[in-house]
Order: sequence, then structure tokens, then C-alpha cells
Amino acid sequence: MSILSASTVSRETGWIVVCLLGVIWVGLGVLWGKKAKNSEGFMLAGRNVGLSLGSATAMATWVTSNTTMLAPVFALTLGVWGMVAYSTASFGLLLFAVLAGRIRTLMPEGVTAGDFFRMRYGQAGWGIFLVITMLYSLSWLVSMAIAGGDLLYALAGIPYLEGMSLILLVCVLYTLFGGLYAVIGTDFIQSIIILVGIVLIGSLAFQQVSVSEVYEHVRVHQPALLDIAMPAALLAVFNNMLFGFGEVFHNNVWWSRAFAMKKSVARKAFALSGFLWFPIPIAAGCIALTAGPLGINIADENQTGPTVAAAIMENAGLGSVAGVVILIVLFCSMASSIDSLLAATSDLLIRDVQEKVFGKKLNDKNFRRQASLVIISVGLLAWLLALPHWPIVQVLFLSGPLVGSLIWPVIAGLFWRRVNVKLVLAGVVLGSVIGVTAYYMVAWYVATLMGAGVSMLFTIAARLVNPDSALASRFRIT
Repeated sequence: MSILSASTVSRETGWIVVCLLGVIWVGLGVLWGKKAKNSEGFMLAGRNVGLSLGSATAMATWVTSNTTMLAPVFALTLGVWGMVAYSTASFGLLLFAVLAGRIRTLMPEGVTAGDFFRMRYGQAGWGIFLVITMLYSLSWLVSMAIAGGDLLYALAGIPYLEGMSLILLVCVLYTLFGGLYAVIGTDFIQSIIILVGIVLIGSLAFQQVSVSEVYEHVRVHQPALLDIAMPAALLAVFNNMLFGFGEVFHNNVWWSRAFAMKKSVARKAFALSGFLWFPIPIAAGCIALTAGPLGINIADENQTGPTVAAAIMENAGLGSVAGVVILIVLFCSMASSIDSLLAATSDLLIRDVQEKVFGKKLNDKNFRRQASLVIISVGLLAWLLALPHWPIVQVLFLSGPLVGSLIWPVIAGLFWRRVNVKLVLAGVVLGSVIGVTAYYMVAWYVATLMGAGVSMLFTIAARLVNPDSALASRFRIT
């Protein structure tokens, strides 16, 4: 069997592919952006998104470069539970399906997740939420930009700065022109490309090696990967699951989609996206485990996915198109997250910071100009933070206990009428502090567990100790 590095596309071919994709996405952004006649159209796609587009955009946004890159690494380092650990992030989408229906009922005219935290937990709760969500969203956005630069260099030899700048520029442009209409429309196409690419590579892999051969190779050479009682792997399952809950439950990326979807399809769309997303990390992990029996040398653990995929396609006689296919799939997986983060973060800055903090109310006439400035500013900030090419993924994992501490306040705020707001917020702060401490003192795979656990205890106590229903009256919770 051939032994390849991930770099299988010439620099010229890489530039052509990426530029062509960029022209297509920007062109579609301009086309779909014509539908955005007012601020609600730009931010929420007219609150009229149907089932197919709604489920596709949620699924595609959740298929980040982390999914296609880290899931194979989890499989090779944590074994069977590693693949399952990453797949548990789908549970966040599945459970948010329940919350989405409740959100639409309680907040029919809601715009951002910030509206919920401000109305349910007051100015203090809203401020804590803004700090956490901005830190998380920016770290996720920058990690995608860095991953884009790394992947374009690994796959096509495009220098990091050029590749990182290019993918950010493309996403900023089509989000700028089309708002959520463009984000959802391109996500639909990108989700199809991602699914087709993974199915294609998986099919080729198991034409070359059987499942029994993969199992036997792992049993003989890497038996620890089959250990269902591996402590680190088991902890990773629950840590990743809670991280996924926290990411989805609090982030405006998902709330904006809940507000954008037709009320009748919101639950179904999130549930369907969760079911569609669940097998993707498992499939990526299974493909990675074929490396051993196929004799594929993995020089860089972080490039496991592209390396194995390129080798599999080369063995199938598709060497000339292998790199192009992989480049397209990975580019789509990154773009589908970057555009969503740009749109959702910009909405928060306009709605929650400009309007609520500075009292600068925007009408439809000047909204688009201001939204454009904010989107460009967010993109520029992400570009500046990505310039040093530092290991931002560590910051992303570090945000786990912060977002994990928001899981229970969201659930309690939506379904409980009476809670002690001060206790809930104390749980968020203390959970974040203890979780971050655990990250440094113990390991990354216990940090979110600690943060979510502490917050849960305080939220339950808030239900029992001097609960107050004053703020709940704004939602008409019964």
C-alpha cells in the first residue's frame, strides 16, 4: 500500500479550487441576499426557514474542521470510546430540539440568545452570558481560521497566512452580502458535499480492507483502543457530551436558527440535524482505524484524517482527484462554521451591545451598513488573532467549563417559573472557576464535567432556596 503525506495537490490547483469555491459562495450570497429586505430578513431569514434548510444548516454548522480532524485523532488515541465521545456532541442538537419549541413559544419575537438572558436573569446574568459567549465564539472562530490556514498548507502547500486570509475573506464576503439567507443557503449545499465526501471515502476504505481485518490489526497491535473501561476515554465521553450541550444551549448560532425557523418545524429540524450528525465522527474515526492494516504512515497525528483519506483514494486509483475532493470537503466543513459564527456574533454585537448597552437603535435604512461594518470588524479581529498561529484549540477546550456552566440556567430559565437568580448566577461563576482550575490541575477531559456539575447543584438549590418569580413574568411561564 502507498504511503502518502496529506499534501497531494499542487499549489496552483489548490488556489484554483479554493478561488472557484469562493466565487460560487460569494455569488450565491449576493443572489440570496436580495431576499433580505429588512433587518429581520438579514438576521433571521424572515423567520420562514423550512425543514430541509433548517436541518441542513444546523448539521453543516456542527460539522466543523474539528469534526473531520479531531474525530480520527480521538479514534487513534482513545479507541472505540473516542469515536463515541465525539459523536455525543449530536445530543446537544437533539435536546435543543426540545428547547427550540419552548423558545419559540416564550419568545415569538426574540432575536438573540442575549434577549433570553437579559429578560430571565437581569442585567447581571446578561453580562455574564455576554462575556462567556463572546470568549467562546471568538475562540471557535479563530480556531476555524487557523485550521483553514493549516489545512490549505498541508493539502496544497499554500502558505499559512495566505490560506487563512483567503478562507476568512470568502466567508466574510458572502455573509456580508447575504446575511443569514446566504449562511443557510450555502450551508445546505455544503452539508450535501460533506456527506457525499465522507460516504465516498468510507466506501473506498472498506473496499480495500474488511472490518474483521481492521479489528484484528487493532486487537494485536493497539489492544488498548478496544478497552471499554479506559478511564480517560470514559471521562472524555461525558465531558464532550456536556461540552456539546453547553455549546449548543447557550450560543447565538443556534438560537438565531431557532428564531429563523418556522415554529412548526424548529423541533423537527434540530432533531433531524442531530441524527444526521451523529454518525459522521464515528465514520471519520472508523476510516482512521484502517490506517494500520492498509500500511498508511501517519507522520503527524493532527493530520490523520487528510493523510488516511488521501492514501485510500490513491490506492483506489483516484490519486489525481484525491486531494481535490478532500480539499473541497474540508473547506466546506470550515466555511459552514465560520459563516455561522460571523453572522451570529455580529447579531449579538448589534442587538445586545449597540442597541442595549449604547442605546443606538438602528432602523432598516442604516442597519445593513452597520451590520456590514460589524461583520468586517469581527472578521478582521479573527484574522489578527489568528496571525500568530498559536494553539487556539487549547483555548477552545478551556472554554468548555464556561459554556458547560450555562446548561442548567438555560433549562431552568425556560421551564421553571421560580428560581433564585443570585444562586443561579453564582453557580455559573463558581462552576467556570472550578472547571478552568480542573483543566489546568487535572486534565481537559474533566473540566466541563466539573463546571457543569457545580452549576447544576447551584441551579437545583436556586429552585429550593428563596425562589423568585418576578423575572419569569416577562415570559409568561406557567
